[in-house]
Amino acid sequence: MKKMKLVIGLLLSVVALCVALYSVMNRPPAADLTLDAQVLQILNDGGCASCHSASAQMPFYAQFPVIGDVVKQDIEQGYRAFDVEPLMAALAGVGKPSAVDISKVEKVALDKSMPVAKYYLMHWGSQMTSAKRDIVLEWAASLREQIYADGVSGSEPVRPIVQSVSVDERKAALGRLLYHDVRLSVDNTVSCASCHDLAMGGVDNKQYSDGVGGQKGGVNAPTTYNAVYNFVQFWDGRAATLADQAAGPPLNPVEMASSSFDEIIAKLAADKDLTRQFEQAYPDGWSQANITNAIEEFERTLITPNAPFDKYLLGDENALSASAKRGYELFKEYGCATCHTGVNLGGESYELMGLRRHYFEERGLALTEEDNGRYKQTQQERDRHRFKVPGLRNVELTWPYYHDGTRTTLDEAVRDMAIYQCDVEPSQSDVSDMVDFLSSLTGEYQGKVLTNVNTR
Repeated sequence: MKKMKLVIGLLLSVVALCVALYSVMNRPPAADLTLDAQVLQILNDGGCASCHSASAQMPFYAQFPVIGDVVKQDIEQGYRAFDVEPLMAALAGVGKPSAVDISKVEKVALDKSMPVAKYYLMHWGSQMTSAKRDIVLEWAASLREQIYADGVSGSEPVRPIVQSVSVDERKAALGRLLYHDVRLSVDNTVSCASCHDLAMGGVDNKQYSDGVGGQKGGVNAPTTYNAVYNFVQFWDGRAATLADQAAGPPLNPVEMASSSFDEIIAKLAADKDLTRQFEQAYPDGWSQANITNAIEEFERTLITPNAPFDKYLLGDENALSASAKRGYELFKEYGCATCHTGVNLGGESYELMGLRRHYFEERGLALTEEDNGRYKQTQQERDRHRFKVPGLRNVELTWPYYHDGTRTTLDEAVRDMAIYQCDVEPSQSDVSDMVDFLSSLTGEYQGKVLTNVNTR
């Protein structure tokens, strides 16, 4: 009996020691550190860079049979989902955290879903405790309140659109004319508005747009409404600014097919009235830079504030139906708001199409060059099938959906996004609620609710 008591006492002592050691190792960062420094320590203690980094180092046990394969797969999937290095650099004072990185870290802290149990059981100091979670949530809310200063709680990943942006009105008026001017195309048949019709939600509601001579593009035309909030332009991010984007289609052989901006300018300069207006705004006269700058100034005005959801964010509880409110909560619960975050509910990062399931394998269509996404520009394998996340403002008007235009209804798009990006099989009730939420994102342009002449 004495021996049994001794063994039990010894076991209890070992357990108590392990619990004490575990508690010490998972102690939260010191409160006298800045929030950035505290979160950086949490990320370091959590070993986030062990999987979510291009420079991830394989642990010694990655050489073991079976376990090694699991470790390597976890590292590969972790880096595919999220590269934590830019955020860690920002927390150390190099640059600023992106809205998407803030939302992603906030989400895993809320759920305590990272690091996974098989990791923190091997690395005792890495667990996301409640104390660490609270630090991350405070950090995220504080940053949002600094970034947006819009009066909305910092806990909300989605933000309202401002009422106006600063533009040069004279240049914007010229840009509007040029946006609708078919002389940018070689045969005077196609304008910017041909594919991005302001009466159709800033798109053309076609899978692929029509260029000169009836040619078809290879990617779905994104909306120009609220494009000012995108961190880059085009699905593959090849244009850094709206002006850069405006310079592309006129010379694209499928879209407008002009041989040069000199050819375009020769046609525009023959218009004496337009030239007079242009030279008043741009004393140095016609040039590619001035043409694209004018179009950029106009597109900066294409914002759509005062959506029902914006009114809800700003305190009007009656602006949304009960279904739309449930849809927003599901939108956050599923993790949609980590990438579709900020003012435009997207447009702030590149993300993998088919993060949780293989979209392109199950799509049933042959791969195209456009399916490569960001890879087209970088030739980095990690960027294959990675696209700029589309903004969701006015999304009920901008069908069909995805870069390939293969989904014609919001119901389809929501269901597939849940499956391929979140690994969730949503119920029809959940889908309907989220569609109601997305429908509440339709805002106003020039004081009138945005509509689409192609009513369904």
